[in-house]
Amino acid sequence: MAWPSLTGTELILYIPCLLLFFYYLYNTYFVFPLSPNWPLVGMLPSLLANADRVHDWMAEILKLKNGNFYLRGPWLSDMTLFFTADPANVHHIFTQNFQNYPKGEEFAEIFEVLGHGVFNTDGQLWRFQREKLQVTMSQKCFCTFIGKTTQEKIENSLLPFLSETVDQRLVIDLQDMFSRLSFDMTCILTFGADLGSLSTDFPAVPFAQAVDDATATIFFRITRPSAWWKLLKFLESGQEKRMAKSRVVGERFIAEVIEKRKQEMIEGSHVFPDLLGSYLRDENIPNSNKFLRDSAVNFLVAGRDANSSGLSWFFWVLSQNQQTEEKILHELSSVRHSTTPEGMAIFDPEELENLVYFRAAFLETLRLFPPVPFNVKSVLKPDILPSGSRVTPGMKIIPSAYAMGRMEMIWGKDCMEFKPERWISETGTLRHVPSHKFLAFNAGPRTCLGRSMALTQLNMVAAAMVYNFCFDVVEGQIVAPALSIVLHMKNGLMVRVRRRTCI
Repeated sequence: MAWPSLTGTELILYIPCLLLFFYYLYNTYFVFPLSPNWPLVGMLPSLLANADRVHDWMAEILKLKNGNFYLRGPWLSDMTLFFTADPANVHHIFTQNFQNYPKGEEFAEIFEVLGHGVFNTDGQLWRFQREKLQVTMSQKCFCTFIGKTTQEKIENSLLPFLSETVDQRLVIDLQDMFSRLSFDMTCILTFGADLGSLSTDFPAVPFAQAVDDATATIFFRITRPSAWWKLLKFLESGQEKRMAKSRVVGERFIAEVIEKRKQEMIEGSHVFPDLLGSYLRDENIPNSNKFLRDSAVNFLVAGRDANSSGLSWFFWVLSQNQQTEEKILHELSSVRHSTTPEGMAIFDPEELENLVYFRAAFLETLRLFPPVPFNVKSVLKPDILPSGSRVTPGMKIIPSAYAMGRMEMIWGKDCMEFKPERWISETGTLRHVPSHKFLAFNAGPRTCLGRSMALTQLNMVAAAMVYNFCFDVVEGQIVAPALSIVLHMKNGLMVRVRRRTCI
């Protein structure tokens, strides 16, 4: 029997129909595909079908594929992504063969909003910036500054805000609150000024919105062929139009605070050991506005997003695990604290250092909900990873911290459970987990310099909130990760606040 011939027009119509048929089968009979790659169009149909749950989808595929898989772009796009959640591969990429896996020029293009800051550069420029940042953050006066300003912010802004929320019986978005709090605290550490964005009228914060728009666009760029997003950028259309606007807002904001900070330095009216002040006093650091802008925006974005994400997910998991909250309260009641004039407790960072279960609960939150759910690496030279996977120049390698927190081969069969006890050793101390298994703070030479600072702030804020207030999550809301390079909640976290009456 001869097969019927098809005209060119019929063929053009037939191929989309065939793809739609496979799409129907995929959605009807499969939870996720054995392979996310389709003929001709590569990953796009699978990506579009799972666009609302992309982080979990990637984790599910990595589980099926023993921690590694390739994602292909459309035909002729020359786009290949290699995803991995294999600790041996992560150790190789981040530490053992670090020089072969830079951020790369394409990464710098995608993350252009960060300029030539420490998160966006390689080689000598990255080393120089990292060394300067490390020196500043390790200074005793800066560490003291972190604890003092965080404590003041909790006492003068956070606790009054929550009290007013209770008095007015408001339903608030906890994620938005944390974003504003983290923004204010990071501004203090960056250039010594509190912008006061945390108040019950939730004032508009153009810079914060610009950061959100930029991170959403960066995620869009990573998951699309470069020719696609570059065309949209050229046309100033869609997501790229939002990016252009966010850059204008962000650069204007940073330029204004730098000029104000310089003037304060000249007048001698500001002597706090903030990051920008430290840089301006260092004769070995370029005094150009561009260098200072890039340094400030990298520090601001990292501090705001990491802290707000970590705190939001922490209070979400507490709402789902009452026993964990009770154990944390029991620990907090055993340590000394100061009391505000209104009778509310505030904890010193040194006291919180001894609370093993409390700190374990935070680490467990970051295991399941890492603020940066994935990394992006380039390849300089062809290499064979410990898994046997081949990588070549032109590929993007994407180690997934989100998927790693959900891998049985790393955490056991109970990997999907929230279980702080897994971080506590038999002797009652915190258990050490190597960074190539727990990637929440990066690994190797690029390990996060702000880990200690972030955990100090997270612990102080959470301790004051848990001890003084109860948070009831509004029923019916869907809590899920947003499509972003930062693990925010898609719909926020709506809660009602009550004063805690007994411990």
